Amino acid sequence: MSENNYSALAKIDVSKYVEKKQNLSYLSWPFAVDQLMRHDQQANWVFNEPVMFGETMMVSCTVTAFGKPMTMHLPVMDHRNQAIKNPNAFEVNKNMMRCLVKAIACHGLGIQIYAGEDLPLEELPAKVDKPAPKAKAETGSAATPPKMEGKEGPWQLSVTADPGTDITSWAEIVIEATKLALEQTHSSEDVMSIFKVNRNIFDRMKADAKEQYDQMMALFKEKKESFKEAA
Repeated sequence: MSENNYSALAKIDVSKYVEKKQNLSYLSWPFAVDQLMRHDQQANWVFNEPVMFGETMMVSCTVTAFGKPMTMHLPVMDHRNQAIKNPNAFEVNKNMMRCLVKAIACHGLGIQIYAGEDLPLEELPAKVDKPAPKAKAETGSAATPPKMEGKEGPWQLSVTADPGTDITSWAEIVIEATKLALEQTHSSEDVMSIFKVNRNIFDRMKADAKEQYDQMMALFKEKKESFKEAA
């Protein structure tokens, strides 16, 4: 697939066709198929044989567009991103179509939807020393400061929206809140949910407090790897 074809699909505004369920975003499969076929009338796809992992199932789909096949996998899961035990036909079919959209995204269409699906671990330093805690800045007013919040849900964080000039103390408050959330996780999926739900807060941190952002990302990486080791 040429770079031009990928770029053309990646530039398409998919926002009007994104469906929200809980903290997850889905691109409508009719829209995805329509746009793919408009750009390549020879495009085709095939659903591969599902694979069982104990009582759970993994589906996969290969989409061939512009002469290049791209395969993606997806566990049959519920709206919480948790794998479903002994899924029924309806649940399998729904996730097969989601997998089709995911494979189409590999060709460019709606790829931005999946930007938060995994943590950008390539940005992390190999090891980050924990900074010494600093005293919290005293508030000079009894008025309640505005809040910056993640998406509504069980992992939503809430911090002061305007850190003012003390961005370091603000970032460390975010780190402490993130630590508390990570301590309550039970799976890698929970870890990913914290990152995705509060992406707006973390993006602000990355832009204005990169050192603290790297420290926080190290916490995400450490927690995620702990679940891999326990598996």
